[in-house]
Amino acid sequence: MNSYTLNNGVEIPELGFGVFQTPPEETRDAVTTALKAGYRHIDTAAAYGNERQVGEAIAASGVDRADVFIETKIWISDYGYGETLHGFEKSARKLGVEQIDLLILHQALPTAFDKTLEAYRALETLLADGRVRAIGVSNFMVEHLGRLMDVATVVPAINQIELHPYFQQREVQAEDARRGILTQAWAPIGGITFYRDSGHKSTLEDPTIGAIATAHGKSPAQVMLRWHLQEGRQVIPKSTKPSRIAENIDVFDFELTADELASIDALDTGHRGGPEPESMTLEAWGRPIPEG
Repeated sequence: MNSYTLNNGVEIPELGFGVFQTPPEETRDAVTTALKAGYRHIDTAAAYGNERQVGEAIAASGVDRADVFIETKIWISDYGYGETLHGFEKSARKLGVEQIDLLILHQALPTAFDKTLEAYRALETLLADGRVRAIGVSNFMVEHLGRLMDVATVVPAINQIELHPYFQQREVQAEDARRGILTQAWAPIGGITFYRDSGHKSTLEDPTIGAIATAHGKSPAQVMLRWHLQEGRQVIPKSTKPSRIAENIDVFDFELTADELASIDALDTGHRGGPEPESMTLEAWGRPIPEG
């Protein structure tokens, strides 16, 4: 597996392992399986409630800590300068580490953007102090990035956004690229959140993707992950099933043609599966993050 070099020189594996919506009681086994399969980047978040299990799995894995890239996120309830510094402490204690490789803000708070800016200023402090190796954001739209960079001194290394064949966010990707930010795809093969209200079938059942998979002797999920990688995005697929965990990392022995990439690009519906970033408010989405 190759790595991407972030805008501050830190390297991140091009494919990682996510634990979004993975119950805490299943997280330890899933991460253990992923590490055995060869994953070296684990993505979690304070709001997922499974940071402790991620840390326990890494500690028990026998894999050197320096060889595992740990990413986690500060939830909106812990925004504000001092609050975010404390949010780092809570996450670090749960993960059982002194330094986090990548710490990002989980959402923008459009109606309280001053809190978002103060939270990011705390990330800058943590970076300067060496307590994190890289900082970034998640679910930031073009306007959010602009407002952030009006005052920030450090360009985010990552913007983690919902991105899959049916929802490609080309404007956000272009803005990330213009600013030197690596786009990281969550729900890279669609995910259950997309189908909840969309009326679309699963990307795994899409005939265009299925035909490409058949041509390469691969699964639809593998084709979609390959599509991301060839277009320069970092991906964090998730699963709790050992067979799927192994399948999702087995994407480095084939290449999609330019026509195949274009045919997947053409599947974009413009329909978001996750929450609208502009809908994020503390009143609707805030919840306390437990202490470490």
